[in-house]
Amino acid sequence: MNKFYLLLFSAILMLASSVFSEEYYFKFKISEKKELDAVTKLISIDNVIDNTVYAYANDKELDRFISYGYELEFLPKPSELFEAPMAKSVAGLADWDTYPTYQQYDSMMNQFAADYPLLCQLVVIGTTPDGHELLAVKISDNVTMEEDEPEVFLTSSIHGDETTGFVLMLRLIDHLLSNYATDHSVRDLVDEVELWINPAANPDGTYAGGDNTVNGATRGNANFIDMNRNFPDPQDGPHPDGNAYQQEVLDMMDFADLHSFNLAMNIHGGAEVFNYPWDTWSRLCADNSWWVSIGRDFADTVHTYAPSSYLDGFNNGITNGYDWYEVAGGRQDYMNYYKKCREVTYEISNTKLLPGSQLPAHWDYNKKSFIMYIENSLEGIRGIVTDSTTGLPVFAMIEVVGYDIDIDSSQVVTDPDVGDYHRMILPGTYTIEVTAPGYVTKTVSGISVSTGPATVVDVELAPVSADPVFGFVSHDLSSADPGDSNIPMHITLSNDGGGNAVNTIGTLVTSDPYITINQDTSTYPTIGALGGTAESYTAYNFSISPSCPAQYTATFELQITADGGYFDTLQFDITIGLMVEDFESGDFMVYPWVMS
Repeated sequence: MNKFYLLLFSAILMLASSVFSEEYYFKFKISEKKELDAVTKLISIDNVIDNTVYAYANDKELDRFISYGYELEFLPKPSELFEAPMAKSVAGLADWDTYPTYQQYDSMMNQFAADYPLLCQLVVIGTTPDGHELLAVKISDNVTMEEDEPEVFLTSSIHGDETTGFVLMLRLIDHLLSNYATDHSVRDLVDEVELWINPAANPDGTYAGGDNTVNGATRGNANFIDMNRNFPDPQDGPHPDGNAYQQEVLDMMDFADLHSFNLAMNIHGGAEVFNYPWDTWSRLCADNSWWVSIGRDFADTVHTYAPSSYLDGFNNGITNGYDWYEVAGGRQDYMNYYKKCREVTYEISNTKLLPGSQLPAHWDYNKKSFIMYIENSLEGIRGIVTDSTTGLPVFAMIEVVGYDIDIDSSQVVTDPDVGDYHRMILPGTYTIEVTAPGYVTKTVSGISVSTGPATVVDVELAPVSADPVFGFVSHDLSSADPGDSNIPMHITLSNDGGGNAVNTIGTLVTSDPYITINQDTSTYPTIGALGGTAESYTAYNFSISPSCPAQYTATFELQITADGGYFDTLQFDITIGLMVEDFESGDFMVYPWVMS
């Protein structure tokens, strides 16, 4: 497009944007990949192939992006390339080679719950601006109960024009329910996992052309907002796209808050790749090796059932998200970072709107891998965390020591209703640390994880005492030498108990022959429960005999009293006459240095 037509288009766009909104699909070329760092903040990147970028934008985004001077080629919308085959009835979907109307989709989801009431429960996550319902089904052998089971969430088509996963998720629901009674592998899975499936995460976008067709589907929702750029982002924070949170996004975040999802998959289209975290950060996540392992298993299994040309790009079917292109505000990173749920983005077909005749083949390619992916939730380390006194479940955090890192928020938490946790991890030997407010931290070492069912490690946490529990934190003494007199020293205490330490008094004592205590008592401010600290109001004071040897360790005790009849004794040491080399003078006389 030459500059004259681009400027003309921009003028028309500004005029039109005051009247209505639209969604545009286009491509352009970049000179180097680092340009994407700025581009991804302006428009919704769909794919990057070599130096060609495919993207979507609404009026506002496109108007802003045009000023960057890229030469744009506008493309037909993927949802309008051919007439989509729509089912004439729910029964007409039986061959899985057509797309459902919205009413058929709604009827089918309700029928699943009606036909299998002991295995399937339908829930409404929320209602969209256009009045469509965000539907999900729960599949479990005891569907009305919370059990010690991993919770897995599969969702598709947050980009409304990426509809392959929509049909395949409906077929997965049907496969699990209709085969439960006869297929032991299906029965074992349903018996051991709490599975949630949301086939259409953006029904306003999928049915933008009307409830009776998926032609005209849009990537964004009814407001032409890409909802997979609208979630809080670990790096870019709230509202990374500059837009208000969309209703569907708010509903999905509320839904995640209500549950304790351990594993999830967000199904897309327009490429073919298993895309694992992070999308927003260039650094690798704590679970990178695990993601590569399960991604490799997923893709290799697909290759067993698919032609060689399917899922063969990137690293033979898998990629780190940021290595492809940066995404801010994606649901994958939101779920991993904020909800401590391992979620992957799976791009299931290069063609966003598949011909109906190709839908059954894509099911055949992916069915086994879908099942395998869900089964990952049953591996690693699992257990139940309970109160050692009451036996009730405890909401706790489980950290794999030396593996999890705070900046990744990679620790997992228990389901507060049951107390169960599920830490998927590669085979190896691990130590976990289990913490919860109001409880004494517990460490379990030597946990051996093998391939196959998870190693069970149940943990009982003891409630912290209702009384204060004091600990020595530090003193402010910089140095002490033989012959020093009237040495002031403040002491800082901690309180890890469950009650505040009120009217705390510390009395300093020692039996050391070289030490004379001149001021032995000090009071403290109230020290808050569960980790509070405080320094003594006044300094303790002591003197050291001139005959005390250098580098001598003197042992002190601090006898502590507090309201409620509390008494405890803490011990700490001070090194007297610590020899420190004076590197500024350059004398090097303290230690027997060898010069060369």
